[in-house]
Amino acid sequence: MLKILGGILFLAPLMFFTTWMIVGSGVLSILFLWWTLVNFVPDFMFENFSFSLTSYFLVLLLIWLIFLMIMSSYSLAKMSNNLIFLLLLFMLLMFLVLTFLTSDFLMFYIMFECSLIPTFLLIMGWGYQPERTQAGWYLLFYTLVASLPLLVCIFLVGHGLGTLNMNYFSFYSLSIDSFMFTFLVLAFLVKMPMYFFHLWLPSAHVEAPIAGSMILAGILLKLGGYGLMRVLVIDASISLKLSSFIISVSLMGGLITSLICLAQSDIKALIAYSSVAHMSLVLGGLFSSYLWGWNGAIMMMVAHGLSSSSLFCLANISYERINSRSLVLIRGLLNIFPSLTIWWFLVSAVSMAAPPSLNLLGEISLINSLVAWSEWTVIVLIFISFMSAAYTLYLYSSTQHGHPISSLIASYPISMREILMIFLHWFPLNLLIFLNWNW
Repeated sequence: MLKILGGILFLAPLMFFTTWMIVGSGVLSILFLWWTLVNFVPDFMFENFSFSLTSYFLVLLLIWLIFLMIMSSYSLAKMSNNLIFLLLLFMLLMFLVLTFLTSDFLMFYIMFECSLIPTFLLIMGWGYQPERTQAGWYLLFYTLVASLPLLVCIFLVGHGLGTLNMNYFSFYSLSIDSFMFTFLVLAFLVKMPMYFFHLWLPSAHVEAPIAGSMILAGILLKLGGYGLMRVLVIDASISLKLSSFIISVSLMGGLITSLICLAQSDIKALIAYSSVAHMSLVLGGLFSSYLWGWNGAIMMMVAHGLSSSSLFCLANISYERINSRSLVLIRGLLNIFPSLTIWWFLVSAVSMAAPPSLNLLGEISLINSLVAWSEWTVIVLIFISFMSAAYTLYLYSSTQHGHPISSLIASYPISMREILMIFLHWFPLNLLIFLNWNW
């Protein structure tokens, strides 16, 4: 952990004296440093589930997305407050790396809360509309209200086990009641988010800048899944007792939010609600208590982080040319930007789990674990899978077909930077499944 933190800290002075591309190159060098350091460790295998493996993939996803966030926000480089923007990204990177790599439960909670500060400032400072104030407060208070009881539960767990080291939770048996277990997982259910606690997510996504949307969809939603993995091993018996309620609500919530996606006219709101539907499968896989579900949850979190982030990038490319997120106005891109349409098609195909994407492998594992938990989940899973394809095709056809508006015809062409940015989202999704074919 000290190696990666040292690289991040030495990167900080570059933000004061150099250009954005050099800062992005520094983040990319940290990514390859992390990749090479961990790849020489022989025990990172999917056959034996380990939290080291989970942290490894999520930190890898985090550094990769921070690099892509710098690339996607290159239009802010000429603004007077671009230094503050880079510093917020740097703070977010440092807090989230500490969150995923620490083994102390209290430090995990502190870094979990600290990651809210840069995200809140990104939404408030670089949001698009006056409603960003309400969206920022939604994000802040939903997370804080749900996570304050978690702090009390952390001290109770430490008193009962005699340690706050999360690596020892699975070796000690601690009997907790349903009331305490609810508060222990509530903060992570809000962060995922679970249906009924998801109202902060669409407003935060809609009002956030492109970098804020990318980090929200790519990493901050995965904090909830990672936290649940750490907490559920404390008392497996109580999680099995509550699994029926949690899985039922999450799957029905995923179906309802899939239907809500078909009624959206805002492109970013549609992508945000689709994230709730995908995370409902992850939540069901975690509470099924099967190894298939946990491995599928890791793969789905990584795959969703890249695919959802790429959809937000494509939406931002359209927004920069039309200054609108309405699907009524964003249409006919096939006639004006055919080079962009192929990337809309490829990213949409990945988003609805078309082969050979990592999304497909994750969904197969999650569906397998849920069907093994109960055969009745097949009914809901059929509709969730169908609706996933339906709202993705609705998004693709609405943006690409039809007659473009006159302002779109006069817009500037697609740059090579934007094409490269989408490619760097799409390529790892199809590469990882080939590198790990023996999962």
